[in-house]
Amino acid sequence: MFYKETHPNDEIILNTLSELVPKDHLLRKIDKSIDFNFIYEITSPYYSHTNGRNSLDPVVLFKLVFLKDIYGIKSMRETIKRVETDVAFRWFLNLPFSKPTPHYSTFSQNYIRRFQGTSVFEDIFNTIVHQAISHHLISGTALFTDSTHIKANTNKNKFRNAVIEVVQERKRDLENEINAEREAI
Repeated sequence: MFYKETHPNDEIILNTLSELVPKDHLLRKIDKSIDFNFIYEITSPYYSHTNGRNSLDPVVLFKLVFLKDIYGIKSMRETIKRVETDVAFRWFLNLPFSKPTPHYSTFSQNYIRRFQGTSVFEDIFNTIVHQAISHHLISGTALFTDSTHIKANTNKNKFRNAVIEVVQERKRDLENEINAEREAI
């Protein structure tokens, strides 16, 4: 008997985000190994704890940057578009489909108003790298960024300086992206 599927996109699915993300997904492995809760302590001094409206969770804010970089997404706007539809991204951010995604300018505004001129990015990046090394996600012997190979050295200060240079370069890239978004408005 001939059968034609009609409106399968309107099907109501009763699943949790966790059930929809494959057990061997990269973001599950990262979430299991990297504890992002340290971000609260690093960013706490830059937020008001007594007044103002609720902010976007700082862990979500920095996980957005993490997703952008790990998946090679070119802009925060594209990252947010991906978050709108990607179940694994939403699961990683603890952002159910019942909640709206943050506006793409939220990151740039937080950067401008809170973190510009601070070492917050470097501190977060360094902590994530050290956690990744301790969980054997990366070896810590070489760092590749933007197709540039940087050899690690046994001198911890030199390694730290190389990491800081990479973070500062990423920070400049983010500032350029923010400025381009401002000019486009």
